[in-house]
Amino acid sequence: MRGAPSLARGVPPTVRAAGREAGYVRLVLGTVLVLALAASAPPPYDPLATGEGASVTPLDLTVRDESRHRDLPVRLYLPAGHEPRPLVLFSPGLGGSRESYAYLGQHWSRRGFVTCTLQHPGSDDAVWRDLPVRDRLPALRRAASLENFLLRARDVPAVLDRLEALSAEPGSPIAGRLDLRRIGMAGHSFGALTTEAVSGEVFPLPSVSLTDARITAAIAMSPSVPRRSDPARAFGSVKIPWLLMTGTRDVSPIGQTDLASRRAVYPALSRGLRYEVVLDGAEHSAFGDRPLPGDREQRNPAHHRGILALSTAFWDAFLAADPRARAWLDGAGPRTVLETKDLWQHD
Repeated sequence: MRGAPSLARGVPPTVRAAGREAGYVRLVLGTVLVLALAASAPPPYDPLATGEGASVTPLDLTVRDESRHRDLPVRLYLPAGHEPRPLVLFSPGLGGSRESYAYLGQHWSRRGFVTCTLQHPGSDDAVWRDLPVRDRLPALRRAASLENFLLRARDVPAVLDRLEALSAEPGSPIAGRLDLRRIGMAGHSFGALTTEAVSGEVFPLPSVSLTDARITAAIAMSPSVPRRSDPARAFGSVKIPWLLMTGTRDVSPIGQTDLASRRAVYPALSRGLRYEVVLDGAEHSAFGDRPLPGDREQRNPAHHRGILALSTAFWDAFLAADPRARAWLDGAGPRTVLETKDLWQHD
């Protein structure tokens, strides 16, 4: 039996050619459209990217707190442009200065944040700088006092007040540069205790409150729980997002704070908006610019990479309100910058 005649047999050749041509045109237009959409799509979120030509302008100021007769040196890292940007305050560890932790200030600024590194007289580099090596550690131990802790915590609102005034002052170097609705607070070691204190920690004495309600997100590097207070009581009422960073060898040479104390902060926080990273092999100095005497191993460059990526994504998510950063942070993004044995958790 003969097969059914082809439908194309009754179609004139010119019509068939026109149909093939139309199909080809549709294919080309479709390909062009796909390529155009791919070219216009934003690149994947990358918290380590800074863009070509991203510039940073350092600015040193001295903030005078008249109520305490106290001068506070600060260093600001200003991103390019003059539009208002979120502000991040950073409190250095014991013996640090406004020049410390520059790798953080520079990177955060290149990502669009005004970063301000505080210097806390009484617990800054003046404590050890001019002493013989043998006398430095005892001097630092003396400086890790309750008095200096309270001074540090009260330095934060004093600096914020002054920056707010300068931002509104025509002709000031930071006039109109700060978005004071979005303020982050971060610190390392003694600076982490300062950060905890001003970012929602509750103290045993009801009369003592150091929280500054202007702070909207916080990062504590080498945090720890209070020695004479229930951690859940101290941190259970925190209302803002916290990112905690520590390492498996994060033992402080001052006070001998151990990893158990650092890891006890995370479970004490209320569920939701809490994040923690534990860097495998990271010592106390891993969060700073240089090693400390007594460090057992050479520094792992992957640690700074992870610190920069996670902290930047955290600021992007909770200060810049970037949904891509939040998706990266809550999804598989952190595992792309961490090593296999590093611990990462959030809820």
